[in-house]
Amino acid sequence: MTATTTCITVEEAMASSDNFEHWHDIDWVKCHKKVKNLQARIVKATAEGRWRMVRKLQQLLTRSFSAKAIAVKRVTENKGKKTAGVDKETWNTPASKANAIDSLKRRGYKSSPLRRVEIPKKDGKKRKLGIPTMKDRAMQALYLLALEPIAETTGDFNSYGFRPERATADAILRAATNCAFCYTNLRLSSVFCLILCLVGRRLSNDNSP
Repeated sequence: MTATTTCITVEEAMASSDNFEHWHDIDWVKCHKKVKNLQARIVKATAEGRWRMVRKLQQLLTRSFSAKAIAVKRVTENKGKKTAGVDKETWNTPASKANAIDSLKRRGYKSSPLRRVEIPKKDGKKRKLGIPTMKDRAMQALYLLALEPIAETTGDFNSYGFRPERATADAILRAATNCAFCYTNLRLSSVFCLILCLVGRRLSNDNSP
């Protein structure tokens, strides 16, 4: 990778909200494209074992405006978007979401305590649950964008739990394929053993007086 290419990438990835005035002004297609491009480069560098380049690309990704915007979008559009943490804040307005993008910085960041709540279970008992703040959730979503490409590249090929683009149907299909392969090999082994037995009998009969 040349120095010129890296410099251009830094300028693009580190582009802040100079032209950003409102939450609804964000070009989400462009944001997703930039993040996917950096993630693809992380996958390539991981596969090649270039870990120094992986760290540089991760820093570009976590500091980019596009990744921060996507992280905020994820935590403000899921099922828990109305559930606040200990700070009692929910980013439910365009202005608060825009301010949240600028607040996602590593320097000086410290996670907040979890808000403890008890959720009733079917058997009448209660289950304790810890709820992080919106900022902590957004930081987790941001760094997930940088860590997920490595996990998917180095992870077990036959692992299907809690992985993107994989579902229960994929695990069932893999299990069925393995069973069919083992059954075919077992049948071939049985047939081969039977042939050996028959040949052995034939040879013994031919050699008998």
